[in-house]
Amino acid sequence: MSEPGSTGPRLFGVVGATGTGKSGLSLDLAEALATRGTPAEVVNADAMQLYRGMDIGTAKLPMSERRGIPHHLLDVLDVTEDAAVARYQGAARAAILDILHRGSHAILVGGSGLYVSSVLFDFRFPPRDEALRAALEAELDAVGPGVLFERLRTADPATAARVDPRNGRRIVRALEVLAQGEATHGAALPAEPVPWRPATVIGISIPRAELVSRLDSRVERMWADGLVDEVEALRARGLERGVTARRAIGYAQALAELAGTASRADAIAETQALTRRYARRQVSWFTRYSGALWVDAGDRGAVARILG
Repeated sequence: MSEPGSTGPRLFGVVGATGTGKSGLSLDLAEALATRGTPAEVVNADAMQLYRGMDIGTAKLPMSERRGIPHHLLDVLDVTEDAAVARYQGAARAAILDILHRGSHAILVGGSGLYVSSVLFDFRFPPRDEALRAALEAELDAVGPGVLFERLRTADPATAARVDPRNGRRIVRALEVLAQGEATHGAALPAEPVPWRPATVIGISIPRAELVSRLDSRVERMWADGLVDEVEALRARGLERGVTARRAIGYAQALAELAGTASRADAIAETQALTRRYARRQVSWFTRYSGALWVDAGDRGAVARILG
């Protein structure tokens, strides 16, 4: 981690649970850096914000609210494409190096723990087997994550203990890696991660009760703002054929509502419960970042303290 007082273009990371205000803090930080003479650009580290058209359910900042600050790795995938962290790592690091080489600060922003860590730390990924993964994905669709998770737990109990039994995509990836004779990759942050390059990492914290209230309200706003209409439009672009996008929290529930298999009230309630669970995992992931500077959500003096 770099020291806040260091000079020259720097890499910053703004991390934390969903709904804690990472986007707002990153924009405030970028503007403060610009007033000190060096502009800053934002690099997205939210896996679902990579997708074109997935805006309401991911709380993606519209162009009009980005304050003229360049943003990278937003809207780079179609909903039929797979959001693979190994590919993201290369794209994000290339964007960061380009920003730094142009003399600007780079601010990595997001709550997808593995995506953030793949950039900030020395994460190396085993090879992929497209045919094997396709077969496992087909099996996942046919029998659900429970059967595949039991297979993983039998083959590799240590990895299974770190994987959410409901996360079918992570289970598939772990089984794919094991089938190639590799040790399972990145299901958890390494005990002693090695930094990719110096970085100043800022974590945003918020009391649990306040976060739960904020997240529940946010989900209700998603439906009020037209999430179901957004999902219906994405269906025409192949959302239901996508491996990753169709399983995103909120999108899967909106699809169920459109299909008539869930009421609106049930879709909202399930999305709220899954969002709260996801936020707990995010907090657990990021609190293990050694050397991160933690600030309170909504603290107006946070940027001044970050920059010193």
